[in-house]
Amino acid sequence: MKYKILVVDDETLNLRTLDRLFRDEHDVITAESGSEGIDLLAHHDIALIISDQRMPGMNGIDFLTQAARIRRHTTRIILTGYTDVGDLVNAINSGVIYRYITKPWINTDLMQTVRSGLEHYEITKNRHMLASENERLQTRLEATVQGFVDGVRDIAAQKHSNVQEHCRRTSVYAGLIAEQIGLDPAAVEQLNFASLLHEIPNMRMAFDMKISKSAFNAEQLRVVHKNYETGVRVVSRIPDLEYAATILRHQHERFDGSGFFEGLVGEKIPHLARILAVANALDEITFGRDPKLQSADEVTAKWLRERAGRDFDPRVVEVAISTCLRESNGPVIHQTVSRSLNVFAAANAI
Repeated sequence: MKYKILVVDDETLNLRTLDRLFRDEHDVITAESGSEGIDLLAHHDIALIISDQRMPGMNGIDFLTQAARIRRHTTRIILTGYTDVGDLVNAINSGVIYRYITKPWINTDLMQTVRSGLEHYEITKNRHMLASENERLQTRLEATVQGFVDGVRDIAAQKHSNVQEHCRRTSVYAGLIAEQIGLDPAAVEQLNFASLLHEIPNMRMAFDMKISKSAFNAEQLRVVHKNYETGVRVVSRIPDLEYAATILRHQHERFDGSGFFEGLVGEKIPHLARILAVANALDEITFGRDPKLQSADEVTAKWLRERAGRDFDPRVVEVAISTCLRESNGPVIHQTVSRSLNVFAAANAI
């Protein structure tokens, strides 16, 4: 395969020698200065550059540094007739230079270095193409996931008029709690998706999930579990939402082990599921689906603390109260939620 090789040297004899050495196998382009070489890079897809170090106006390292910005996948080799180890080592370590060759060079050594350099160019180019494709696919996947979340929420809203706002507020509460706890961004993203979708499995239930599972016999509980799992499976089949589905699967577990469906106890319940449970309850009692049932922050805090250790993780409850409720001189959560919902609405309107 023929590659384009750019040779930059202020000495005409060197340019002719290198042109003869490589022109049978590759397309050789020559330049007598760094500035001329920069102009050529703008118009040619160069695979490899051979540049002299000592040139008037712009030395080889400065030229190759600029060349790396223009054609970052191009392999860059420098010819040097003097030893400036510091600059050369720094240039190699920073990735500006692939190799350096001392002058006078040995043709066979230089040709072998060029062959290795072209192999390096292919590897680098292919790696970049793969990374670009992965980035494109990831962007497309993120758009698909977000589109799925929005579409499912819209469907849920058609069945329950206030469910969409409830899910949005729950996601804000959950995000504030997670931020205070110090969870990593990837976990917060999954928690956000789970919060926005947490009503989907519930829509298949003909009863309130807050009732005790002791109210069912074994067969009834099996049917209920199957229906709920079907709703969870809708979410789990979407790439990148598998962990969000796990959060949903365990959102109704109770800290004392009396919840649905596996009876997990304490910290055996996934941490994000424990956060979602508190955030969901926080919105239910603070805002309520029926505005007439809304309660004051002090009442909500008391209600949560009464259920800490039984229904909810006590540590998550205290973080939620200190972060999301206005007790004494605490934060004004209603303003925070309103601002967050306005940002959410604006983002979805774009």
